[in-house]
Parts: sequence; structure tokens; C-alpha cells
Amino acid sequence: MRLASFARQTLSTLFLGASLLALPATAMAQAPAAPPPPSVELTTLNAREVPISYSYAGRVSAFREVQVRAQVGGILMERAYVEGARVKAGDVLFRVDPKTYEAEVAKAEAQLQTAEAQLAQANRDKVRAVELFSRQVGSQKTRDDALSAVELAEASVAAAKAQLKAAQINLDYATVRAPIDGVTSLDVVPEGSLIGVGSTDSLLTTITQLDPVYVNFSFTDANAAEIREIAEAHKHPTAGNKLIASITFGDGSAYEKTGEIDFTSASIDTQTGTIRSRAVFANPDFRLIPGQFVRVTISGMSLPQAIVIPEIAVLQGPQGKFVYTVDDKGVAAMAPVTLGQSVEGGWVVTAGLKSGDQVVTSGVIKVRPGAPVAAAKTIVQTAQAN
Repeated sequence: MRLASFARQTLSTLFLGASLLALPATAMAQAPAAPPPPSVELTTLNAREVPISYSYAGRVSAFREVQVRAQVGGILMERAYVEGARVKAGDVLFRVDPKTYEAEVAKAEAQLQTAEAQLAQANRDKVRAVELFSRQVGSQKTRDDALSAVELAEASVAAAKAQLKAAQINLDYATVRAPIDGVTSLDVVPEGSLIGVGSTDSLLTTITQLDPVYVNFSFTDANAAEIREIAEAHKHPTAGNKLIASITFGDGSAYEKTGEIDFTSASIDTQTGTIRSRAVFANPDFRLIPGQFVRVTISGMSLPQAIVIPEIAVLQGPQGKFVYTVDDKGVAAMAPVTLGQSVEGGWVVTAGLKSGDQVVTSGVIKVRPGAPVAAAKTIVQTAQAN
């Protein structure tokens, strides 16, 4: 019985071994075929003119802020405007008690009349003295004295006129007018106060000119170098080589008017490492308020022959950024790239790609270097900027 049992076990082992030997052949016969190349979307790059812009944080400031001061002393009789209201240049703001200055004008007018009467008398005396001297009746000294008297009388008239003009100026200064268009501040002194002409007692109010306004911002020296290089090499700034500025508010809405850069510092701020700049914007509706923070976008330049790669095509690897390119045989390869300015439609490529290259812009996660891909769709970039 033991021999029979041993025989049965031996036969079972032989049959099992034969089955195991036959299994790989069956499995190989049933193995699936190699997967098809991944389906991707390709974009054919084309060098074209690309507008570029730079964006910075900015702050609004008044175009001008003028202190309105009294130029003559006296009692402040009247305030002729509403605090915080808009005023025009020449509008009456305050009136100082004019009585003293009116009296000075009347006195100066009387002095002028006296001087003119003395001049008239001197002219009559001169005529008589000259006539007598011509008849050899009067002396030469009498004639010369008469001529000198006329000259002195004329000088007195000129002095009297100047005195009258000064008195009239002081009387005019008693009425304080707005020197510029703008918005007034709160009163510094109330009506009925005694004001002077010194630095501590002459300030009446302040007028802020809000149309136009300044927007101040700063940019890095690297951006300044880029802008200068583009401007000099390609001659593309618009509006007579002036850059165009636009504003975006904090809520994302855009200001409808554009501005122009009118000032750029010639030196770098040593504390911030940036260059100060300023743009001017029209502000007829007073939407821009001094102290307001805005986003300033500088445009008006373009790169004439630039390669732009869509953002979705750019990947980050251990060695830096790269994209997948596809050759004419449909095989993918890694292409390291150097990126520049962010523009509409993607990034400007400064190195690594050329016009005519095909890059994978959809399905990049399925691509393997050196493996074939199937182009489900191919987009050809236009040769003109959008």
C-alpha cells in the first residue's frame, strides 16, 4: 500500500510540473498588445510681434496743494465759499476788513493829485522862464531852476502813482481769491479773527488740485533696463516715445482714462532698490482720490519677433522649466526653456525654442521622452499679435 501511495504522489507531481511548464506559453499567447501612443494636442509656434506690459502698485497724490494765506492783516470779515467745495481760480474765498486799505487808497489818490498840480505849476513857470531868457530879460539860472522844478515835479508824480498802486494792491489783497482750481479744506481761522501776514497767523485754508492727479509707483532696475533696451532697440514706444499708463482699482474695475509717465528718477532708492516714477491722469469726476492705492499697468511697447508658449505647456523639472516638443516623426522630447515676460497667451521664451517648433499643450502628463505621441489636434499660432 505504501508503494501504491508513493506512485500516486509521483504521478501527481509529474502532471503538476507539466502544467506549470505549459502555463507561460498560454500566458504569452493571451498577453495584450502594446498600448497606442497617447493622444495629445500640439501647438506650432510662430514668431510674432507681442505687446508687453508691466504692472506695479501705485498710490494717488494731488497734482498740486496750495496754501491760501492772507497778504494783508486785519479782521477776517467773511468766508465766501462752502468748506470742501470745488472752487475755480479767481473765486472769492475770504474778505478782510477793507476800511483801512480804502483810506490808504484815498490818501494816495490825494497825494497824486497834489503832485500833478505841482507839475502843472512847474510847467507854467518853465514856459515863462524860457521865454524871458530868450528875450534876454531873464537870467540863465532862473531858466535852469524852472527846468529842474519840472523834473522834480515829474518825479513826485511818479512816486505818487507808485504809492497809489501799492495802496490799491493792498486793498485788492483784502479780498482773498482762489489761486488754482481745486477742492478747499476746512477753515483754519473762523470769521471775526484777527489775521496777520506772518508764517504763523496768515494761513486761511488749503486748496487741493485733483484734476489732473499724479500716480506714484516704483519699479526695479531690471525692469528699467528691459524697458530702456526695448525702447532703444526696437523703437516701439507709442505717443511720441511716451509710455502709456492705465489704472485698475482694488475691486478689479478699470479706470476709463489712460495716463502718461511724466517723471522717472535718475537714481535708485538705496533703501528699497527701486526707481521712483510718476504718471499723470485726467480726473474730471474726482474718482481718483489722494492716498488711494491702485494698480498701474505700463504699456506701449512690443517685442517684434517673440516666441510665446502657453502656460499649460510649461513643466518644472529638477533642472528647471521645460516643455515637450514633437518632431516630424511624432516622437516627443524634453526641451529646456528660459522664460521671460508674462504676456497675453502665455510666456515669452527667450531661449530653447524657435519658430516652427511643435510643443505639447494638452495631455502632457501622458507624454514620455523618446516615445511617440498621436496628435489629436494641432493649433498653429498666428503671425500677428493679438
